[in-house]
Amino acid sequence: MMMPNPNRGLYSSLTGCGGLEEFQQEAQADSTTEAEYIAALEAAKEAVWMKNYIQELGVVPSIAEPVVIFCDNNGAIAQAKEPRSHHHSKHILRRYHLLRKMVGRDDCRMDRVSSAKNTADLLTKPMSQVAHTQHLDKMGLRSMGDWL
Repeated sequence: MMMPNPNRGLYSSLTGCGGLEEFQQEAQADSTTEAEYIAALEAAKEAVWMKNYIQELGVVPSIAEPVVIFCDNNGAIAQAKEPRSHHHSKHILRRYHLLRKMVGRDDCRMDRVSSAKNTADLLTKPMSQVAHTQHLDKMGLRSMGDWL
């Protein structure tokens, strides 16, 4: 049985007809901050592309607001918002710093999402049974006993 690598990351985005896509990062991250930063970049590229595509179709006259990327990692948010280089980011490849440019141009904005509101945390963090049940409800998942 192959064990997943904890230093690899996934991001999800709504696409097309409301489907959910998942992409595995090609880079192996040395830290959770780097993994979240790379995942945020991939999500931002996809979201900004969709925003521009919708504008070109003329569905809406213009979308002035930046696309909001929610992230639960303070380090990744700081990396995206800070234009100068941090000593912690020296190992992150330059191509991933496109996220800083996108934030600087107001194409997208990085916002923090707390664990209480982050439905995906159910899959990554230990939590109380009450919080676990609330996250399951948010995702629309039920136990087999509820179906019978």
